[in-house]
Amino acid sequence: MKIHIILLPGLLFCGFFFFSTQAQTITGAWKGKIGSAHTELKLIKKGDSLLGTSYYYTSRNNYIRYAVKGYFDPNNNSVVWWDDAVLEDRLSGKIFGGDKEALLSVADFNCPGEKTMRLDGESTERDNKDKPTGTVALQKIPSSGFHDEWDFVLENYIYGANDPQIIDSIARMHFVSNEVTEEKESTLESTTVKPVPKEDRVAAVTAPPIVDKKKPAPVPATTAQQKYSSREKKLATVIPVTGDSIELRFYDNAVVDGDSIAVFLNDKMVFEHVRLNHKPYSLKLSVADLPEDNEMVMVAENLGTIPPNTSLMVCIIDGKRFEARLESSENSSALIRFIKQKHKGKHRQDQ
Repeated sequence: MKIHIILLPGLLFCGFFFFSTQAQTITGAWKGKIGSAHTELKLIKKGDSLLGTSYYYTSRNNYIRYAVKGYFDPNNNSVVWWDDAVLEDRLSGKIFGGDKEALLSVADFNCPGEKTMRLDGESTERDNKDKPTGTVALQKIPSSGFHDEWDFVLENYIYGANDPQIIDSIARMHFVSNEVTEEKESTLESTTVKPVPKEDRVAAVTAPPIVDKKKPAPVPATTAQQKYSSREKKLATVIPVTGDSIELRFYDNAVVDGDSIAVFLNDKMVFEHVRLNHKPYSLKLSVADLPEDNEMVMVAENLGTIPPNTSLMVCIIDGKRFEARLESSENSSALIRFIKQKHKGKHRQDQ
């Protein structure tokens, strides 16, 4: 008996790309739209991480450029990236149908045709997952119409420019870091620490304060919930989620100076009155109990003796270690987004 196997050329070509050259193919220039905004994106793969730049433009001379950070999972071809910091703002007027907002995008890296590679997905405001900005529809192009310091890496990636030292040197020009470090040996501790009693707080008053009756001073937030609700939330990092559980460890960053924090997950308080030190306060979350996109916010209950309140969060997910240096003050709180990844890798084929 003879068995005949017929392979479509386009399918064979696409499969070859996905299974033998994923690292190279996600690296490159991408063009299209995110929502209503004309977009060009440069992505450079370093390990599981992505670095690069994004351009939102109305013309070649009218654009806003961001440093980009993100992650790529070759097991399911899911891509997450976000605008980390503004590098240039030459954009007059508005974009995305509103103000200039940094974005976070989640997309599927797919190959619908013999010579076509695409990123298709959804986008939201970077600091607010509840504000969608539209669909992601980008296609890989030979080179970007915007020239910057990443062009050398893109043009020479397979010839040695994929060296992490070269990529890091360019990232440092943008003050961007994306570190995944070795696990540190430390004792886990998850005892909630009580706040300093009011009677132990000393205040010296030498004269009554001068109060402007026309413009009374605002009443400062006192509870962790009030501080959470009233302060601006600034994105610190985005962490892709796979596996069954998330282990979080919170340390004081650098000098132990009495920093105390509260943490909220999806608007609900997880803990409060935790004083940070060199021993971690640990927390474990079940992935099954979480929605697809999650926001965790670290709120400073005090600023310690060396403001602002800074902490190191170590996150262990599916055997991978992520680090985030979180900073919180009287005006802002640190935001971390946890985004679930697909369980199965699927490569879309357009007929």
